Amino acid sequence: MTGDQATDQALTHSLFEALHPLLRQLNAERTISPGKIGVLRHLAERGRATTSELAVVVRVSPQGISLAVRELLGLGLVERAPDAEDRRRVWIEITPAGRQKLALESSAGQGWLDRAVAERLSPDERTSLAAAIPALRKLGTEPADD
Repeated sequence: MTGDQATDQALTHSLFEALHPLLRQLNAERTISPGKIGVLRHLAERGRATTSELAVVVRVSPQGISLAVRELLGLGLVERAPDAEDRRRVWIEITPAGRQKLALESSAGQGWLDRAVAERLSPDERTSLAAAIPALRKLGTEPADD
């Protein structure tokens, strides 16, 4: 292992250790799981989807997404819509109640983070955090196929 690799591994370890408690706290403010929020967010941003598509996006098994969709259906946050051309295909769509729940869940975590940044970070630390955001966004995107 080269010195650069060891430095990168130390950096990624430190990043994980820093992000893990933040994610735990953000999720503690919410009343539904991150996976279900991911389903609602995908449907709100991209429109209807099949359970197969949702499983890929949320990165869970088909059985896991079926359970999540069933629970979201029970809460009235999504609905099923048959495909007009292919009777075997069923679309999952977000309901108005689902959009409202997504907004509430997002604002719950956002409120905690707003308070934490304002109360715990100095102006210099907030500037450093702002400078790191483009790199964090880059880490969160899928790499382009070459």
